[in-house]
Amino acid sequence: MATINAIQTLIDLSTQQSELEATRLGLANKARTEAQEKLSMLEEYRNEYAERLQQQLAQGLSSGSYINFKQFIATLDQTIIQQQQIVQNSHHRVEKHRADWQESERKRLSYSTLTKRAEIALRHKENKRDQKQTDEHASRVKMRQL
Repeated sequence: MATINAIQTLIDLSTQQSELEATRLGLANKARTEAQEKLSMLEEYRNEYAERLQQQLAQGLSSGSYINFKQFIATLDQTIIQQQQIVQNSHHRVEKHRADWQESERKRLSYSTLTKRAEIALRHKENKRDQKQTDEHASRVKMRQL
């Protein structure tokens, strides 16, 4: 019985760890989604700004305004590159947290399996003891009858 209680403690701890890892995975997924949304927004803004530049060029644009447009687009390009790196890093964090969660779930399930095995072994032992007592009782009754 002590073995089952010890295993139950391990199950409780591994369940807490699994829940913690699931929370971390959820937060990492949320961060990745937000990073991807920000990247999409930046790319859309960059495309809109490039279209505006083309429209301004078609209408005639001073060299100073052209330089400002190009510098701003270059700044947006740098920001997009940085955001792509953030998205990539967030993807790696999601994969790491997913692996951590899967490992904690594996441990939790293995402890549950150990509990089931210990319970089966205990029942088997109790059944043997009961059978032995029944056999002894039947033997005594038979001996008295003789």
